[in-house]
Amino acid sequence: MQQMIEQEAQKRKEEKYPDDMQLLIQEGGYISPNEYLWEDILVGVVLKKPILLKGPSGSGKTKLAQSISAYFNQPMHSVNCSVDLDAESLLGFKTIVQQDGQSVIEFIEGPVVQAMKKGHILYIDEINMAKPETLPILHSVLDHRRMLTNPFTGEVIYAHENFTVISAINEGYVGTTPMNEALKNRFISFSVPYLSGEELREIIEVEFPNVSNGLVDTIMNISHDLRKQVINGLLSDEAASIRSLLDAMSLAQYISVKRAIRYALAEKLEDEIEQNLVMELVDTWVK
Repeated sequence: MQQMIEQEAQKRKEEKYPDDMQLLIQEGGYISPNEYLWEDILVGVVLKKPILLKGPSGSGKTKLAQSISAYFNQPMHSVNCSVDLDAESLLGFKTIVQQDGQSVIEFIEGPVVQAMKKGHILYIDEINMAKPETLPILHSVLDHRRMLTNPFTGEVIYAHENFTVISAINEGYVGTTPMNEALKNRFISFSVPYLSGEELREIIEVEFPNVSNGLVDTIMNISHDLRKQVINGLLSDEAASIRSLLDAMSLAQYISVKRAIRYALAEKLEDEIEQNLVMELVDTWVK
């Protein structure tokens, strides 16, 4: 399995990209919460399967997608879904340009078309925020056909062999809807949990190599208690967000840990009872 992944990575790294596309190659840094998740997702990528990353907000889904881009040295186009997402946002749009003193219609290719033609990664974030009627246009892109008939130009596009689709979903959040079964069945799905223990410590130490061990220990202890209360059902998932925790770590280098946690984490929670519980947990570690 590892040999198959490495061979594919080497092949993709041999692709040459112009400077503007080089800027779309992301930075890595994702650390897998277990021994198999990272490699299993890479196997899916190598097999050209669309990848669906499921997990709570702040669990590292976007960082995981960026790390895949970095691993394969492959540009990544991002689509951030919302109720306003339409076919033009995905495929592109027509516009009028001036050529040799005349007005002509030109089609500006969107992220889906560019990624398909150039063999890039297409990252669709919060895919269940989009209106259900918008995404069926991607069905033929996501199944074995790996092709698209552009409704705006009539062009039939067959995906480059390196074309990769990665989507992310936050389940159960306000504004989201269940994914259409026909769409969901085109993906292979991976749960991305919050990091904890040594994996979380490793991320903190990589992100903040110059902070004291004492501060790292304090943040780790607070994170452990927050995660425990999430499991017990006393706090919502957002209270254990790794993204928020790293934001708090950034602030805590310059202001008190209590204020850092309040600004980066507690104030984001809607429930005042949850906010107070977070700060009570902080009080057990910070005097």
